[in-house]
Amino acid sequence: MRPIKPSSHFVTLSNKYLALLLLITSSLFLSTRSLKAQNTQDSIPQVVVDTTEMQTIVIRTLPEKAGVKRAGARISNQLDPLKKTKALQEKPKRFLMPSFWKKKNRVAFNLNEVAFVNWNAGGDNSVAVLTAARFERNYSFRYISWENAVDFRFGLNMREGQGVRKTDDALRFTSTFGYRTDTISKWYTSGKLNFNTQLANGYKYPNTETPISRLMAPGYLFLGVGTSYIDAEKKINLYISPLTQKATFVLDQRLANQGAFGVEKAVLDANGNVLTAGKNTLMELGFLVTHSWEKEVYENVRMTSRLNLYTDYLNSFGNIDIDWELNFNLKVNQYISAQIGTHLIYDDDIKFDVEKAADGSILSPGVTKTQFKQLLGVGVVYEF
Repeated sequence: MRPIKPSSHFVTLSNKYLALLLLITSSLFLSTRSLKAQNTQDSIPQVVVDTTEMQTIVIRTLPEKAGVKRAGARISNQLDPLKKTKALQEKPKRFLMPSFWKKKNRVAFNLNEVAFVNWNAGGDNSVAVLTAARFERNYSFRYISWENAVDFRFGLNMREGQGVRKTDDALRFTSTFGYRTDTISKWYTSGKLNFNTQLANGYKYPNTETPISRLMAPGYLFLGVGTSYIDAEKKINLYISPLTQKATFVLDQRLANQGAFGVEKAVLDANGNVLTAGKNTLMELGFLVTHSWEKEVYENVRMTSRLNLYTDYLNSFGNIDIDWELNFNLKVNQYISAQIGTHLIYDDDIKFDVEKAADGSILSPGVTKTQFKQLLGVGVVYEF
């Protein structure tokens, strides 16, 4: 059976009706918009815009909370670190207050030896030993400075055919207390104490029977007040005292009777018997200047200078006693060093070339001479 095809007339009629329907619908839509516009805004000129309205949809999202995101964080058991912790084996150290004391200890031992075997030029075998030590205890805080030092030196020389002889013997204690009004000034109002003596007997060789000096014969004590200039960085210490008492001790009565080292000698009768014993002390009042200085003149070469100048107001004002030590320490390494030193002394109370009579009385008191000593040694040094 053949399908029935719509006729062309019917198709044309349907198209006309559809077009008419669309025209009526569009007219009604435009008239409705114009009426609404006239009701709302009568004063605004009417403008027809050929456009298409589209509705806008606004989408708002909540902001993220402020914070730091830790990526890859691993959550572990909180008891794991406790399992790795070990118990404290030692007791905790107590807090110690800082100390304003500074200490310095130095011990040196020098040995010089010369030996000859079938030596055509000749010579005597000899061994020289020198021991030196210095101990310092210094306090410095704000307005107060207190410096204390003990020096000890003792040397022996053993030479073939001459036996053992003393080459050096000294024991010295120095204490200086200073007070300043502010922490900037380097000038201090100071008091100073200085004590010198020796340990072993001294002889005028080759005579080893009669000592010419002993322990506390002589012994010197300086005590006075004045002012000090202290520069810790440059290691300079200058002390000026217009009022210093010097006490000379001769505790060996035989030397005191002879008037050794300036003390008043004994009064003797015609037969040489002692009527009045000699004085054991000599008191003087005078002016004292001391100066100490340390400086590294070259690499590993340190110079140390110590100078004392004293004059007495009462007996011989203007006559200056001099005591000057100058040393150069050459450091080889931590423990080995060499030392070159000189020591010069001039004291008007020390006389030389005393002339005695057969009965022991003194014919000539002697003269004052400059004393000089030179030292050269290489040895071991230990500082702690």
